[in-house]
Amino acid sequence: MKPDEPDRRLRTPLEGSGRRPWDPQAVIAAPLQLHQTPVLPEWVDYNGHMSESCYLLAFGDSSDAFFRLIGIDETYRDVGGHSFYTVETHLHNLREVALAAPLRLSLQLLDMDDKRLHLFHAMRHGDTGELLATAEQMLVHVNMQQGRAAPILPTIHQHLRSVFLAHAVLPRPAQAGSSIGIRRKPAGT
Repeated sequence: MKPDEPDRRLRTPLEGSGRRPWDPQAVIAAPLQLHQTPVLPEWVDYNGHMSESCYLLAFGDSSDAFFRLIGIDETYRDVGGHSFYTVETHLHNLREVALAAPLRLSLQLLDMDDKRLHLFHAMRHGDTGELLATAEQMLVHVNMQQGRAAPILPTIHQHLRSVFLAHAVLPRPAQAGSSIGIRRKPAGT
């Protein structure tokens, strides 16, 4: 980007807001509900409803709120040289969503290890509670200077472990772990 060009990078609504201070005594919601937004005009496609890429954008904003909760922000990335990269995502678009519809997103930490997170997001209509879409993601912790997976730093790992233990009581969502494929009826039916 040249100095006189406007910055057109995609940004999350929380960019530059820093991280939340971690309170080890705080009750951790199960699931977490950290992000709400209306369907914005630029998210509506030629079919008159929310475009498929914008479902992922909203889920990404929910992930960003989660990262800030556990202590990850721009300083973690820029000074510490670490970040989480998404390596796989499965979206289930269950309902059409119209312009200005209120969205309420939740996040469940399904699993974790020293380098990876397995997240599950649910998007609900903010007024009716109807399930609109889900996203399941696998993320890997990365040392950005080395360009490879790296162990999650101890403080962040401890915060994640607290969330994981709080979420262990939740049932596994029906969409989690599903694969994609064309279902065929057995021959002769």
